[in-house]
Amino acid sequence: MSDRIEGVKKLFTSKSARVETNKGESYYLDLFEKCQTRLSELRASQPANRLDFSGLLNDNGIDRRDFMKWVSATTAMLMLPPMFSPLVAEAAELMNRAPVIWLELQDCAGNSEALLRSDGPKIDEIVLDIISLEYHETLQAASGFQAEKQLDEAIETFKGKFLLFVEGSIPMGMHGQYGTIGASGETFHDHLMRVSKDAAAVIAVGACATFGGIPAAAPNPTGAVGVMDVVKGKPLVNIPACPANPVNMVGVVMHYVLTGTLPELDSLLRPKFAFGYRIHDNCERRAHFDAGEYVEEWGDEGAKNNFCLYKMGCKGPMTFNNCSIVRYNEAVNWPIGVGRGCIGCSEPDFWDKYAYERPMANAKIKAPTGGVEKTVDEFGLGLLTAASIGIGIHAIASAVGGKKDDGGEA
Repeated sequence: MSDRIEGVKKLFTSKSARVETNKGESYYLDLFEKCQTRLSELRASQPANRLDFSGLLNDNGIDRRDFMKWVSATTAMLMLPPMFSPLVAEAAELMNRAPVIWLELQDCAGNSEALLRSDGPKIDEIVLDIISLEYHETLQAASGFQAEKQLDEAIETFKGKFLLFVEGSIPMGMHGQYGTIGASGETFHDHLMRVSKDAAAVIAVGACATFGGIPAAAPNPTGAVGVMDVVKGKPLVNIPACPANPVNMVGVVMHYVLTGTLPELDSLLRPKFAFGYRIHDNCERRAHFDAGEYVEEWGDEGAKNNFCLYKMGCKGPMTFNNCSIVRYNEAVNWPIGVGRGCIGCSEPDFWDKYAYERPMANAKIKAPTGGVEKTVDEFGLGLLTAASIGIGIHAIASAVGGKKDDGGEA
């Protein structure tokens, strides 16, 4: 192990391998050693299933070169220096040491669908395949008393070790009777509390589980809330969006396998590696915003030329997510890429605040994350002909939004 640490030190001092980071060399050396220890312990432990990761890669025609490309991309996504790549590769092979229980509450099952619908096996799907999915209320064959027995056995067998994924909001109205489950008629709330008590960590997946989602939209007849509103005293991470991107689910589990801890979170308990980006800043149409080029109505020349969708209600300026980077549907596209503005589905109360076809400036709601809050015409962007002037004015607008954002969003 000491030889490997020395190798990492050499990589840090190597100009070609140096990374720009706000954390010092000692932080990453300590983390590297911690990850090594963690992986050694996992390798010595009993796997929850007998699936062989290397065999699955071969069976699906994925060679070592492709796998290492994925490892490099995953390492970067987790905001780790390149020298962590061998450890990330090892963690992927040890995913069958991570037992998972998945609860399905008040939702449409869209996040489960996002995991299942693919045009062919990709490495992300294979990683999720070898996770020991001990219980999933939508996918399992068992039902009734058999399902309850399976859940009880999974909780007892992996007590304090399993990751609890929760999909869907929790209806609190009418003493929780809007949502019951199983032969015993347990309410969603009691069901969640019972299972989460013995979990190592809780991962809320999708807009409904994180912030209540569409069920919590006004007038919220069932009293729907997110997981973090009821589960207290447990390590908890939110992976919002409607649906959540499977890549981000893999990233959270990978970080847990690698380090034994959850990734660094923002003020809304979202992993910063996925939600530390403002969609507006990484949007492929950003240049058109800076140049003052907008779609004014559906089907106009601006729409045909992929101009900025802000005037058509795109909420990219106040939404934090990595959609524009990792994309959806096998990384082929994302809403703005197909000509539809962002509706801010990774933000709290998105259905009430963001899901309409007009800019935030035309609504009587202040964007909690700052960003473009005045109309673009007030900034003069819609009248500009010189892109350079547009960039300058936009920089000032962003600076104003940034001041409002200080101390708010992480």
